[in-house]
Amino acid sequence: MAGKEIGRRYFIGTLTAASVAGMIPRAFSAPPSRLAVFGGQPVRTAAKKWPKWPHVDERMIDEVVKTTRSGVWSRIQSPINGAVATFEKQFAGMIGSKYCIGTGSGTQALAICVEAMGIGPGDEVITSPYTDFGTISAILTSRALPVMADLDPASYQLDPADVERKITPATKAIMPVHIMGLPADMDRIMDIARRHRLKVIEDACQGALAKHRGKSLGTIGDLGCFSFQASKSIACGEGGAIVGNDESLIDECYTVHNHGTNRKGKHVTIGPKNRMNEFEAAILNGQLPTATERFLLRNRNAAYLSSKLKGFAGLIPQKQYDGTESGGYYNYAMSYKKEAFNNASRQQFLKAVAAEGIALSPYIRNGLHHEAWIDHILALDEYKQLFPAARLQKYREEARHLPGCDQVCEEMVVLPGSGPLIAGTADMDDVINAVMKVYENRDQLKSL
Repeated sequence: MAGKEIGRRYFIGTLTAASVAGMIPRAFSAPPSRLAVFGGQPVRTAAKKWPKWPHVDERMIDEVVKTTRSGVWSRIQSPINGAVATFEKQFAGMIGSKYCIGTGSGTQALAICVEAMGIGPGDEVITSPYTDFGTISAILTSRALPVMADLDPASYQLDPADVERKITPATKAIMPVHIMGLPADMDRIMDIARRHRLKVIEDACQGALAKHRGKSLGTIGDLGCFSFQASKSIACGEGGAIVGNDESLIDECYTVHNHGTNRKGKHVTIGPKNRMNEFEAAILNGQLPTATERFLLRNRNAAYLSSKLKGFAGLIPQKQYDGTESGGYYNYAMSYKKEAFNNASRQQFLKAVAAEGIALSPYIRNGLHHEAWIDHILALDEYKQLFPAARLQKYREEARHLPGCDQVCEEMVVLPGSGPLIAGTADMDDVINAVMKVYENRDQLKSL
């Protein structure tokens, strides 16, 4: 494709990248406009604003005021009709689970599930190296070993084949991360779990309301966890939730999150106090009635962007597995292929696009398998006592070699999902126009 001979607005108005790629190039009289980074006019001016995030409306404010005036600020003051209990019922209904427990964060939710399943010292849980550290921390809290499997570099999700290779006699569970809120390869992961008799804890912290084969993320495995941290698509600053359909398992989660005290008030086990408070729930209760509207808009905009990028070799949208019906779209993620941009680095590309008024960025710059926590835990006496030296040595060696994750870290480019992805179609056109303008001028990027 002779990118400089294709006008961006013509591209947006009539063609997808795939159809352009297959055309005989058509000459236009006007040359490609000068890149903004070199003094040209940007595609998107500073006067055009993205939707603000977090989302705030009068309904949310009213819920917080009502809770403030009620004097009921802790869930234990009103365990049946309070704001937290109300949120749990509403969220369970939206997700399609029988039960829900509100927690103080998504990390807490994951850690509670690990503890409630009886996973602890000497046990192993397989998970992703490309995630918020809370996923790993949730496993470490119970002194289990977080075993990182490699990724499918096209989907950024756990590679089921490597998951199966990493199973040992000590493996007790798989914790797939639905990165960017899109479903991991749950057909294969659930098959592996069944065959090896493993539990599945879904880290759906980025995937609220997303569906796979008719089921909401979080309801496919044994337990599912969500985050409502300020950047998430449903947000209350911090906050999280556990969902599930097994009453006895959910009761164990409740007991753990309630400092080891069960619903009958008996102090029966070990646990922190990880309860959601009434103010967090009040913000969520005010937000839930309109959350689906924003969820659908994100999916429409993501589909629109993907249609415009179809066949374009420079930015390839996140791969989706069979059975994916919708995504949470924490971010709209793409792989940057520098070969299509005359081998300009990702940073050079991002600098040029930012000057055009579009703030794309990397996501996680460094896989968790390259972070210092591994050396830290392997030096702890408890891990030396719990695991044979040969196992810890193999663990260290395997953690160094996760090439799929390394590729994702090198190529990832994202458009934030919470604010920008709920903008209008014209705003999505700005994203594509900026990318294509930079592509048309790709021979200039090396000078940045």
